[in-house]
Parts: sequence; C-alpha cells; structure tokens
Amino acid sequence: MNDHKIIDHIVKWLDAYLVKTGLQGFVIGVSGGIDSAVTSTLCARTGKLVLAVNMPIYQAKDQVSRSSAHIAWLEKNFENASGIDVELSPVFDQIKKSFPQQIQDGLTMANTRSRLRMLTLYAFASSHKMLVAGTGNKVEDFGVGFYTKYGDGGVDLSPIADLMKTQVYALGKNLGIIEEILTAAPTDGLWEDNRTDESQIGATYAELEWAMQYLESGPKNPLSKRQKKVLSIYNDFHAANKHKMDPIPICRIPTELK
Repeated sequence: MNDHKIIDHIVKWLDAYLVKTGLQGFVIGVSGGIDSAVTSTLCARTGKLVLAVNMPIYQAKDQVSRSSAHIAWLEKNFENASGIDVELSPVFDQIKKSFPQQIQDGLTMANTRSRLRMLTLYAFASSHKMLVAGTGNKVEDFGVGFYTKYGDGGVDLSPIADLMKTQVYALGKNLGIIEEILTAAPTDGLWEDNRTDESQIGATYAELEWAMQYLESGPKNPLSKRQKKVLSIYNDFHAANKHKMDPIPICRIPTELK
C-alpha cells in the first residue's frame, strides 16, 4: 500500500466533493480513536475549514484526554482546524428520564448515545454550512456493520470507508497521529464500562479483515478451529447488520395501480 498516494487521493477527493457542494468545510466527531483522528487530519489537509467536535457522554477519562490531545495537535498543525467540546451527559440524562424504563436496555441506550452525537454534529454542520465526515472503515461499514444506524452511520461522506482498519493505522502513522491514539485499544465509546470493540465482537479487526478477504477471494486452504470461529462471528454480524449496509428499501407501486 502506498500511503502517500492514498493520502493525496483522499485529500483531493474530499476537496473536490466539498467544492461541488458549495459548502464551507467539514465537521467530524472526534472520539480519541484512530478512525476519527485519521479522518479529521485528512480533512484538515484539504486546507478547508475543519471543526473537530469532542462529545463526551459519561466518557472514560482516557478517551476524553485522547480526544483533547488530538484536537490540540490538529489546531497546532493546521490553521484551518479548530475544536470544541460539547458535554452531552446532561442531555443524555434528560433523554433517559423521558424514555420509558422498559426500553432502556444497554444496547438501546448505547445506540441512543451515538444518535445524540449525530444530532449534535448536524447542528454544527447546519449552522456553519459544513459536511459531516464519517469515520467508518471498510470492515466496520461493509463487513460486520459495527456502527449505529443513523448514529455514527449518519454522515454526508465517508473518506476512509474503502480502507481496512489496519490500513487506517498505517495512514495514521504516516500522518503523524499521536502515539497514544495509535496504541489505544479500539472502542466505540458507547458504554460506561469502557468495553473494547474486540470484547463486543469476539474477534480482532485483523481477524475480521482476514474473514472478509477470505470470503471475497473464495475458500482455499483448510481452516483452523479459530479461523472457523472467526468466520462464524463475521458471518453472524454481517447477516444481522446487512440492513445497515443496503439502501433503504422502497416499496415500488406497479404503474397500473397508480
């Protein structure tokens, strides 16, 4: 993989798309993870305005500190980039008070956090005439569907969605992303116990990428017990989350009925 050429390609793509829309720049939710760090940096490299938004909701301290450190790094290295902190914990509390208790299971409320952040990003985007840049990578968006529908999946464009997670890390090193983000365990930041992506999925991103590539290239060598398990995990997630990856179905009305 030629990191420099990929970086240049994405930056030019971002710039061209923004010019076509007539809008002013990009707004990105910064989580303290590698995907949002790389995406915000690529956007900043266009020279257009970039607003990086840190949106803690009872967030683990290390996630907040990484987000703040990345925003500071962005502001230091790019005059066109700025950051803002929006504490959403009180808003989330109000939502919990309004929701009936019977729908407040863990996954529902985790997804609610993500959708609250999406709402916040679009408020900034509308006010500042910006595009919301997505931070999903290929194995998350099109492999296991590990994102929230109309949450972190609610974006205007996806700069890194054709890159595997390991490729995003490679770009991060090339872009000079701070070490504490490069070495942090991936997490969606939606749970108060700070659980990692691997603990939720049951496989590492490297394993999931292997499964995705294995299925795309067709069966080859005999599989180990762990490889069979990873394939099963991948297929289960892919099937359960396929509705996120496909376009919204439209009920087409026959002409004779109109």
